[in-house]
Amino acid sequence: MMDQSLKFDIDLINRYDKAGPRYTSYPTALELHEGFTDEHYRQHILKSNAVGGPLSLYFHIPFCDTVCFYCACNKIVTKNRKHAEPYLKNLYKEIELQGSLFDSNRVVNQLHWGGGTPTFLSAEQMQELMKVTRQHFSLKDDDTGEYSIEVDPRETNSHTIKQLRELGFNRISLGLQDFDPSVQIAVNRIQTEEQTFKVLEDARAEGFRSTNIDLIYGLPLQTVDSFANTLDKVLLVSPDRFSVFNYAHMPTRFKTQRQINDADLPTAEVKLDILQMVGQKLSAAGYVYIGMDHFAKPDDELAIAQRQGKLYRNFQGYSTHSDCDLIGFGITSIGRVGDAYSQNVKELDDYDRLISQQKLPVYKGVELDEDDKLRSAVITQLICHFELEFSDIEQAYAIRFADYFAKEIELLRPMQVDGLISLSDKDIHVLPAGRLLIRNVCMVFDKYLAQKHQQQFSKVI
Repeated sequence: MMDQSLKFDIDLINRYDKAGPRYTSYPTALELHEGFTDEHYRQHILKSNAVGGPLSLYFHIPFCDTVCFYCACNKIVTKNRKHAEPYLKNLYKEIELQGSLFDSNRVVNQLHWGGGTPTFLSAEQMQELMKVTRQHFSLKDDDTGEYSIEVDPRETNSHTIKQLRELGFNRISLGLQDFDPSVQIAVNRIQTEEQTFKVLEDARAEGFRSTNIDLIYGLPLQTVDSFANTLDKVLLVSPDRFSVFNYAHMPTRFKTQRQINDADLPTAEVKLDILQMVGQKLSAAGYVYIGMDHFAKPDDELAIAQRQGKLYRNFQGYSTHSDCDLIGFGITSIGRVGDAYSQNVKELDDYDRLISQQKLPVYKGVELDEDDKLRSAVITQLICHFELEFSDIEQAYAIRFADYFAKEIELLRPMQVDGLISLSDKDIHVLPAGRLLIRNVCMVFDKYLAQKHQQQFSKVI
């Protein structure tokens, strides 16, 4: 059986902790450019239809009732629920536009609503959005699809959970971040234990097959003890998965983060101590480290897919559906169709203008060349499974790995000496001490990285 253990080596982490991509795609989103147009996207849809296969749909619901100061998402903060109405009308039109381009026999194996706060929408609006989606895409009716939603427990009650289940959702992710009152005040997210755990309880009662809790370490006023207290409370309710994110404080890029007092942020040493504590507690509780901030129970489908070599990574994180083309809907959403990534416009006015002209709201993208596809395969294998057999890549891409990646292999040798990886003439294995630093291993194979400023990325830890 695959070793899914984790080793915390503070010396290695301190030496390797630098900025780098999270590799939800390769090339990363920074390589998307405005030379990629609506017409390019349509051409890739034609090629995708010729190949066929299932689909994955992502819907971006950008609205939030209140702003969380740490947030780096694309969101629109408003208490006026009517602001969602014109957006949804355009979203319905985009669903119709895109639906007309994809073959109707392509089944939707995966669907996700993210944001923002999808539960900002009313019950009637959520029902209509799913109804329109079903009119233009072949959604499953037998509950075998992976249909997930992100919820804010402050915006969710028993009726909401019941309706979401009736709409076909069977996986749910709850935003929490931290229960400590001082931390909640510092980041403007006041959320009680009762609110949070009631939503989790309701989801289980309604038959949701997977529950996830989001936590963030590195927020202002956090300490090892305070975060351990939050984690202990959540462990008592035993969610199927944890997402434990490192807070990346980048106030020059994200205006809302300027509301955070820099002096209140924990030091780098404290953040590492918190991370070590998290790893120890979750491991002791029986969770396995999937990678990139994610932990899951051994019988969770992510953990099973990883052991079976079937795990995948896309813009929503880890996934069990590597065979799906991903279609993004709504402002800022990113998708991958065929051999291209594309992103929709970011502003509501631009979205409205293009939709009213019956145009797809694509404003940038990138077409993958053969080298991109090869490097993407290498990075995906490493970040999902912590191992890479050279022969698999050689057979799939008709190369000799040692020749094609001669420079990269030399760059990996110090990591071998440091105990992050084992490296032979046949394979790479990421060792337990290197798994927290998997981004560093992947960065070796990123040909674009040398051209980028590190300030554009968060630290790996």
